[in-house]
Amino acid sequence: MKEKWEDKHIVFFDGDCGVCNFWVQWILERDKNDKFMFASLQSDFGQKFLSERSLETKVFNTLYLWKPQQYYLTKSRAILKVAELLGGVYKLAAAGKIIPAFLSDKIYNVVSENRMKLANQKCFLPDRDQKKKFIEV
Repeated sequence: MKEKWEDKHIVFFDGDCGVCNFWVQWILERDKNDKFMFASLQSDFGQKFLSERSLETKVFNTLYLWKPQQYYLTKSRAILKVAELLGGVYKLAAAGKIIPAFLSDKIYNVVSENRMKLANQKCFLPDRDQKKKFIEV
């Protein structure tokens, strides 16, 4: 039996980060076509994802976008793909792909290194409908 997340794009994020929680909430509010599900990197599901790919399992400063059986993207490329998948006006952000990943990831890294200073650390609490889009909440 297929899991409900296997046909979705999974956004893996730092569950303890205010900037990351803001980003998740931003996607949730715009995901009109129900393309995304979410999992914190600290969750068992997130840790399994990281371990299976030999990725860092103790540092959570990278956003991942995973389409099961197809690909996973990191950092700025993940953000640009999310915007593209949301469609509409957000699809214009896909033009950011013309910037080489090493440059756009430098910007991503600066934000990531300062993320705890940039946003308050209050937890985002999804409503009942939004909770259905989280894996292991």
